[in-house]
Amino acid sequence: MQGTSMEGPIPSSISLLKNLTELISDLKGSSSNFPDLLNMTMMKTLILRNCLLTGSIPSYIGSWTRLKTLDLSVNRLTGEVPDTMGAALAYMFLANNSLTGAVPSWVTSSKNYLDLSYNNFNGSSRISCQQSQVNLVSSFSSNRNNWLWCMEKDLPCSGKAQYNSLFINCGGPKMTFEGNEYEEDTNPNGPSIFSSFSSASSEKWAYSSIGLYMGNAEAAYVANNPLSMNVSGSGFYETARLSPWSIRYYFLCMMKGSYKVRLHFAEIQYSDDKTFSSLGRRIFDISIQGNQVLKDFNIAEEAGGVGKGIYRDFDNIYVNGSTLEIHLYWSGKGTTAIPDRGVYGPLISAIAVTPNFDVGSVGLSAGAITGIVVASVVLLVSILLVLWLTRFLGGREVNDLDLQTGHFTLQQIKAATGNFDSVNKIGEGGFGAVYKGTLLDGTIIAVKQHSSKSKQGNREFLNEISMIFALQHPNLVKLYGCCIEGNQLLLVYEYMENNSLAHALFDEQQIELDWATRKKIGLGIARGLAYLHEESTLKIVHRDIKATNVLLDKELNAKISDFGLAKLDEEENTHISTRVAGTIGYMAPEYAMRGYLTDKADVYSFGVVTLEIVSGKSNTNYRPKEEFVYLLDWAYVLQEQGNVLELVDPRLGSDYSKEEAMRMLNLALLCTNPSPTLRPPMSTVVSILEGNSPIQAPIIKRSATNPNPRFRAFERLANDIQTNVSTFSQDTHLVPGSMSIEGPWIDSSASFRSKDETHGHSSESKLLSDF
Repeated sequence: MQGTSMEGPIPSSISLLKNLTELISDLKGSSSNFPDLLNMTMMKTLILRNCLLTGSIPSYIGSWTRLKTLDLSVNRLTGEVPDTMGAALAYMFLANNSLTGAVPSWVTSSKNYLDLSYNNFNGSSRISCQQSQVNLVSSFSSNRNNWLWCMEKDLPCSGKAQYNSLFINCGGPKMTFEGNEYEEDTNPNGPSIFSSFSSASSEKWAYSSIGLYMGNAEAAYVANNPLSMNVSGSGFYETARLSPWSIRYYFLCMMKGSYKVRLHFAEIQYSDDKTFSSLGRRIFDISIQGNQVLKDFNIAEEAGGVGKGIYRDFDNIYVNGSTLEIHLYWSGKGTTAIPDRGVYGPLISAIAVTPNFDVGSVGLSAGAITGIVVASVVLLVSILLVLWLTRFLGGREVNDLDLQTGHFTLQQIKAATGNFDSVNKIGEGGFGAVYKGTLLDGTIIAVKQHSSKSKQGNREFLNEISMIFALQHPNLVKLYGCCIEGNQLLLVYEYMENNSLAHALFDEQQIELDWATRKKIGLGIARGLAYLHEESTLKIVHRDIKATNVLLDKELNAKISDFGLAKLDEEENTHISTRVAGTIGYMAPEYAMRGYLTDKADVYSFGVVTLEIVSGKSNTNYRPKEEFVYLLDWAYVLQEQGNVLELVDPRLGSDYSKEEAMRMLNLALLCTNPSPTLRPPMSTVVSILEGNSPIQAPIIKRSATNPNPRFRAFERLANDIQTNVSTFSQDTHLVPGSMSIEGPWIDSSASFRSKDETHGHSSESKLLSDF
């Protein structure tokens, strides 16, 4: 049943085949319990890989004396590994499950090929990372100081994170190419192995290989151009690393930051003639950092034939901890016996990893780097402010624009936007419009216009420049520069082809977002916030995370925008702010009502946005019943009733994973916990979304007869404002209610005077005591 695209579960009647010796399956469909195979004692090979099996491993399997190969990888099996299973097995693969308990002693002493990687064990007898033919990489449930680094989740660096580039000649000897020295990778490997390579001070890189070639247990795991073809390209295309199922390369002790990954391939196991050996088709998938980057990849097809070297580049690969993981895996497609049995599965020729960041700051202390960056930002803002006040910039003309200078003239921006033609207007924010423009060199830009008549607008304009110039991350919108001439305050950004997340989810001309895209967007936002809170030299709280401030590029990658309200987190991670600013419906209660600001306020906002991503509904617009103020309140009720999946966007139909949807919804509720201390840090959120950490959201009960003060406050405020999305600014004692115009591209917080001061607006002032 392998490679047939048949759907499970395996029927119980299969147990009638008492003389069956081989059962090989790879099924799709819904999850099911482990099939009843009690009477199938003649079994020699049992492979139920990737069948969505749940429950525990039956102990009776250990009594099958003829069983030599057992593969239950990539399922949802729980419980402990039976002590009776090790008697006759030559090969056992239990990777990628949720097995717990202690690793049996017979496993650690075995001389056979055993793989228990990527599980949740909590103890074992003393073992080493290079445990002969036993692979236990990333197999323990949590990190402890007395456990080996290779057993822990995410393979943490045991020394200092010091590497920022690495080059590997997969399956081949050491060599130099384009001035870079590629390290050798000539271990002959085997069905189950973990191998690491270290420098004098720490681990450097490692790989894990899993799988047994069916029909040919002697097939090689390293290829050396067996057909003696004239391979075009570099010498590293002459060799390759192979596996029938899975190869993982780990780049260890890497510095945090963004990297470029280049993967080299050449098909050298099929011939280029008209013989039988030319008919083979190798198809596999590739993931980097847990995200699939290539699906159904066929080397020969992509290269235009066999024996031709090609490479694929993947930019903006972010290392959040200290490990970069590249995973190549077979998904049961293509041929398996051409030109010989056992010629299939992933193949890779070489890997190059290079940094997207300046490595010149390596060696400086965190304090020194912080001081340099802060001083530079302050200097930049000061110069801009002085130049603006003296109108110095207004008289300058700059030709041959260099985006790195950060300075545009008003003439250039007018030319790019057609003199701010309304046709090019793509959004409206609280402090001005947003225009699409095209520079003379063809670069498409977005121009955000601020009004210099507003002191708050001026403050946010300067704040946005100072913040975003100091930040560089794939999930933050890129600021090219600014223009300050006369009363014009303009910011020039990279153009986002797919507008904002709010536009994609809620507008009439919404984008059809499938489940995989929604997951990618949520993870992108999380990574951007994790960078702001924990990884950037400047620790920053955004303060206005919402769907309109998440932009989507051509590939629907999420980028956080609008840093006008961002604030440095500079007082030991917790302080009271005397100026509250943000958007009602997205603000954490402790911040909205008491001005208590930490990075957990952004975590709360992220939880609300995650709820919107899964449901396709606006938190502030959706009221299923009159007694519910926001979508979030309705979500709490559904969770209490055990019906939280009712929130999933009906536009998805059945094309989504219920398990992943539950994970995201539970995460949203965890992030919006009324207590900031119970909300997870964004690095944990990233780990949960990547599937590396478990999630269980707390049950937060909402009483229909006695709703909590937070609910009453928001209900009163929502009724008074009479608008779906509102923003406000708060001084120490006064909180004006307010309204904002939400544009489809960038929205900045707007503040209006109360009705006693301004005609035409119905918002009224609210004292803190009202809340």
